[in-house]
Amino acid sequence: MAKSFLASLRLQSFRSYLDGSFEFSSGVNIIVGPNASGKTNLLEAILMIASGSTYRGRDQLVVRFGSDWARLDGLLTNGAERTLKLEVVASDTLQKSLIIDGKPHKRFSAPQMMPVVLFEPNHLSLIAGEPAERREYLDSFAASLDTTLHDTLKRYRRILFQRNRLLKTNASQSQFFVWDVQLVELAEKIVAARAELIRSINKKITSTYKQLGGKANKIELSYTTKIAYDQSYGSKLLARLKSKHTLELETGFTVSGPHRDDFVVLFEGVDARERASRGEVRSLLLALKIIELEMSSKTQSPILLLDDVFSELDGRRRKALAERLKNYQTFITTTDADVVIEHFQEGATIIAIG
Repeated sequence: MAKSFLASLRLQSFRSYLDGSFEFSSGVNIIVGPNASGKTNLLEAILMIASGSTYRGRDQLVVRFGSDWARLDGLLTNGAERTLKLEVVASDTLQKSLIIDGKPHKRFSAPQMMPVVLFEPNHLSLIAGEPAERREYLDSFAASLDTTLHDTLKRYRRILFQRNRLLKTNASQSQFFVWDVQLVELAEKIVAARAELIRSINKKITSTYKQLGGKANKIELSYTTKIAYDQSYGSKLLARLKSKHTLELETGFTVSGPHRDDFVVLFEGVDARERASRGEVRSLLLALKIIELEMSSKTQSPILLLDDVFSELDGRRRKALAERLKNYQTFITTTDADVVIEHFQEGATIIAIG
C-alpha cells in the first residue's frame, strides 16, 4: 500500500485564523502553544480537509467571525491537492464545495474521505454517555472500513424518517408493509456490520489495553439489543414492528431497530461505568482509538489527531502510546512540548502557535 500523508495546509478565514500556513512531517507533529492560541482549531481544519465535517458543533461556526467564507487548501505528499471552500449563504446554511486535483465535487463521498482517528477530551463520555454517541462511534468506525455502509446508513435514516412521519398520521398497519420491508433489509446490514466490528475489537481490546494501561484486565464490548442478532434477525425485527404497531402509533416513533441499540464495555465482566476508574476509562478509550487506527491502516493511511491527551497520562502510558504511534502521521496538541517530545526518540516536528 503506497502511503500518502498531509504535507501542508493553508487556512483562510477559518476560526481564529485569518490566513495561516503550516507544513507537516509524515510522522509525529506536536502542535504547541498556550491555551486559546488556535491549536484545536488547526486539528479541526485537518479533520475538515480530510472528511468535510467538524466535530465541534455546527459547520457554520468554523467560518471566522465577521467573514462569510472560509477556505482550506491541503497538499498531500503524493502531489495530490484538495481545496475545501465554505460559504455562508444564510444564517443557518453553509455551502461547501470540494476540489480535488482541479476537479469539483459537490460533497465528500466515501472515496474522497481520508481516514482520520480523533481523540479529544469530550470522548471520555463515550463509555458513560448517551447511547446515541456509542451508536455513532460504531457506525462511523464500521463505515470507515466499508465505504458502502455510508449509503446504507443514509438510506436507513431516510426510511426511518418516512416511517415515523407516517406513524403520526395514524395510518393503518397495511400501509407500513413497504416501509417495514425496506427498513428491515437495511437494518440487517447495519447490525451485521456492527456485530462484525465488535467481534474484531474484542480480539484486540484486552491485549491493547494491557500494553497501554499496564494491567491484564479482561475487557469486552457487549452489543445490547432487544432482538438477538442471528440468521433470523430480519424476520424477528419484522415481527416486532408488527407487534409494536399500536405502541408506535401512540408514541409516533419506531421503537425497534438498530437506531435503538447500544453497547456496553465490560471491565472484568462488570459494566465499566460501575467498575473502572477515570484513569482506566481513559486507557480504555485510548485502546479503542489505537485499534481503530490499526484497523483503518489495512486499507488506507489514517491520520491520528490527539487533542490535549498526553497531559492527562502518566509517564508509563505516554511511553506506551508513543510506541504505538511511530508508524502513523500523528498530530498532538499540548501546552508543553517537553512533556510529549521526550517520548519520541526518532524525533518529532514542532509546530509552534501563538
